[in-house]
Amino acid sequence: MAAGRSRWTATLVAVAVVLGWLVVGGIAGPYSGKLGEVATNDNASFLPADAEATRAQDLAAGFVDRESTPALVVYERTGGITPADQQRIQADAARFAQVPGVIGPLPPPIVSQDKQAAQVIVPIDSAEGEQIRTVVDELRNIAGPDRNGLTVDVAGPAGLLGDLIEVFSAIDGPLLLVTLVVVLIILLIVYRSPVLWIFPLLAAGMSYSLAAVVVYVLADNDVVKLNGQAQGILTVLVFGAGTDYALLLIARYREELHRHERPWDAMKAAWKGAAPAIIASGATVIVSLLCLLLSSLNSNRALGPVSAVGIAATLLVMLTFLPALLVLGGRWAFWPRRPRHDDADPRTEHGIWGRIAGFVARRARTVWVVTAVVLAALAIGVTQLGATTLGQSQLFTQRTDSVAGQEVIDRHFPAGTGSPATVFTAQAAAQRVAQVAQGVEGVASVAPLGQRGENAPPDPNAPPKVVDGRVQLNVTLADPPDSNGAEQTIRDLREAVHAVPGADAVVGGFTAINVDTADASVRDRNVIIPVVLLVIAVILALLLRALVAPVLLIATVVLSFLATLGLCALLFRYVFDFPGVDQSFPLFAFVFLVALGIDYNIFLMSRVREESVRRGTRAGVLAGLAVTGGVITSAGIVLAATFSALAVLPLVVLVELGVAVAVGVLLDTIVVRSLLVPALAYDIGPKVWWPSRLSRSHREGDRAGAGVDRA
Repeated sequence: MAAGRSRWTATLVAVAVVLGWLVVGGIAGPYSGKLGEVATNDNASFLPADAEATRAQDLAAGFVDRESTPALVVYERTGGITPADQQRIQADAARFAQVPGVIGPLPPPIVSQDKQAAQVIVPIDSAEGEQIRTVVDELRNIAGPDRNGLTVDVAGPAGLLGDLIEVFSAIDGPLLLVTLVVVLIILLIVYRSPVLWIFPLLAAGMSYSLAAVVVYVLADNDVVKLNGQAQGILTVLVFGAGTDYALLLIARYREELHRHERPWDAMKAAWKGAAPAIIASGATVIVSLLCLLLSSLNSNRALGPVSAVGIAATLLVMLTFLPALLVLGGRWAFWPRRPRHDDADPRTEHGIWGRIAGFVARRARTVWVVTAVVLAALAIGVTQLGATTLGQSQLFTQRTDSVAGQEVIDRHFPAGTGSPATVFTAQAAAQRVAQVAQGVEGVASVAPLGQRGENAPPDPNAPPKVVDGRVQLNVTLADPPDSNGAEQTIRDLREAVHAVPGADAVVGGFTAINVDTADASVRDRNVIIPVVLLVIAVILALLLRALVAPVLLIATVVLSFLATLGLCALLFRYVFDFPGVDQSFPLFAFVFLVALGIDYNIFLMSRVREESVRRGTRAGVLAGLAVTGGVITSAGIVLAATFSALAVLPLVVLVELGVAVAVGVLLDTIVVRSLLVPALAYDIGPKVWWPSRLSRSHREGDRAGAGVDRA
């Protein structure tokens, strides 16, 4: 009778938990498709307040009635622009000026010196924000398709931003769908059950809905700045990490169903055994991501909290909603491979991993030496990484309208036309600053902003506009504004004009923003990476109650990270033919690879410690590897596959990050966690737990070779 009441109580509790979460999901669900409404992709707003480009942007606001982002409508005819073409261009310009969001009057069209191209500069009100894409689309509609050999493209900063916004708009639909399909397929393969896959996928969807509503509220109230990159990473991170946690809990639940007759008792034991590792893993990822708050870039500072919210929501759902679902499903959830209540050793279901554990025990030192050497050899490839600032034509995996337009500009105009650098200087020193700027290699021309305003045609005789004792100089660069050559010109320009006495010169503009972003990325990498390693080491020391094991695990994670970068550098250069990686790539790759890679260390070593208390260290290593090997490998494949879904977005930066995380996670699960770490721990023996009491425990299972046959 008591058992019956207990069963009914457990069922009612599980039903109440599930219904409660379904209500939450019903409220939060719609927000998963609304994150794009509160996202912003204005890179300038992500710069630190003390950056020179930011100060220049603040000064620029005083020289214009409204801040603008220029679109460049470029026309090209290889045989030369005809009078009919000129009439069409003039008519188009008149229609451009009437588009809502465009700041008129427009300057007259500019014809190239070779007479083969013309461009119309169309300033778009920066207050349009994300709606700038709508304005750019209207400009493209007016310009129409290519006609009789005359090509038309909309490029410039506004054209590029419009293309980026269009790419990120795919996150709410295609990326989410691809991620769901990938997870579904892998779960079907892993569980070989027509039922069980429903539970982790439903829980992962609930996690994403909860994370979405929290992030939406934070972004809508300007607590965080959400951009398309963070939004895409949030999607794959929640589904990847959530499925990992689900796999770990379900694997432990299956074990306990062999030991307990009632599913409720089995879940209590599974929760007690798996929850500490899952919580420690999630906490490690959250704290590592929050280290991005130390970044000087607002975009990085936003990515940290956004991703941390995703992991926190995932932890909460996977430790409450998923267990309740599994209790209600009982043994039938595993059909047709239902676990029996037979007190079987859980290792009997992991035969292949028992054999791998036996191999590690017989060749422990050889295994860890060989794997370490192979990883170190891969790490040499880091020298081929080539971190740089990707140019506009290098940002996309496919040719966009803005890229095609920039190529036309590069062929026929000074490449910096339409997106000049701006120099703000004291009026008294303006003439000297202009002379110095003109002498900088890579500068095509220098002209002051005239009294007639920013949209007036150039007039060398017009007096310069003076605001608060300062003059604005527009500096046209010879190289494309997003090229390495232009960035070097900006650095040289800054050095030259800063040296003019009394000028108090400030250099800004599109290229200057890229320069300051790159410099901030280098600074962030040098500051954040050591902090993340220190934080992870502290968490591991607390979890494992040891010092040797955390140092060992941190060393293997760093080695795995360097090997991943080396392998990716070779893949990017010789397989994908990418031009390089963005300055932000090493930091993002490190945070995600180390934070997520340490998950598998925690899953493995927490179980190894648990088994070591009962069996002795060496036998515990073998038992832990045998029992967790399958689930860790499955989790790694899921996470690698979900991050690979980023490839559906045609952005080189996100494709590279997805490939790096996928490659790194597979290296972690197949090589580091399956061979290197167990072999090291087995070879070191009980001392791996120093200085805890467990390091002084010498049981039968601690003898080298003990337990090999049993494993």
